[in-house]
Amino acid sequence: MAISRGQLVKELEPGLNALFGLEYKRYENQHAEIFDTETSDRAFEEEVMLSGFANAQVKPEGSGVTFDNAQETFTARYTHETIALAFAITEEAIEDNLYDRLASRYTKALARSMANTKQVKAAAVLNNAFSTSYNGGDGKPLLATDHPTIAGTFSNTLSTQADLNETSLEQSLIDINAFTDERGLKIAARGVKMIIPSELQFTAERLMKSAQRVGTADNDINAIRSMGMVPQGYVVNNFLTDPDAFFIKTDVPNGMKMFVRAAIKTAMEGDFDTGNVRYKARERYSFGWSDPRGMFGSQGSA
Repeated sequence: MAISRGQLVKELEPGLNALFGLEYKRYENQHAEIFDTETSDRAFEEEVMLSGFANAQVKPEGSGVTFDNAQETFTARYTHETIALAFAITEEAIEDNLYDRLASRYTKALARSMANTKQVKAAAVLNNAFSTSYNGGDGKPLLATDHPTIAGTFSNTLSTQADLNETSLEQSLIDINAFTDERGLKIAARGVKMIIPSELQFTAERLMKSAQRVGTADNDINAIRSMGMVPQGYVVNNFLTDPDAFFIKTDVPNGMKMFVRAAIKTAMEGDFDTGNVRYKARERYSFGWSDPRGMFGSQGSA
């Protein structure tokens, strides 16, 4: 259905001082703080986790060397979605408008809707990080205490969920340092950036920026700050829905990923029969993760 003069009555009357409602600022590209972006040229992308070898064995004198096997363990799949939105304006509405080009104003609103959808879909990966309805390639949600490996399991969440404070943040960083690979060998993983909802921004600021420990009368230093334990600090994601959950992106490669299949494109065309002008925006992308070691998090104590 096209936007007609009946929906734009006030815009057609002399004496109108201002039009408002489409000029709000928006949160831009918060997904880029979570996901590493790659391009795609197919309907979906798959990434395969490989296992290396276990610890080398002692070889007794005169005995044969021990052989080990390497193998594929699981496959992460990214299926691209097509995101699109359009609107149309009648020929008469365009002719009779007295103040501004309708197309210019409403194409900005179209861009706003497309951008907002991208942020919602990106944040949904973290919003559903503990849900078994959203499992990754290893059959577990992004954050779990029992991600399966050939050697057993590993955890990328706290054993007891906790709110963001000095103790829980320090334990999270310790647990990240204890990550192991598919064969149980320790890996040199480090937390690099904390991602939080807006409700936790003041708590995070005190934890990350205070020179001394937070909430104590002791004169101890703030070890998290002095050791540079989270070098990229924290970022607020305004699309996170759990007010007490917090997440830490690690430096493990091939973790959180966004694939762009088709960048955003806009198109405009006129309809010969009606004279209506139609405007459309469209893009294709997917969000997800390959190696769950790329993220650590807690859903809070509530």
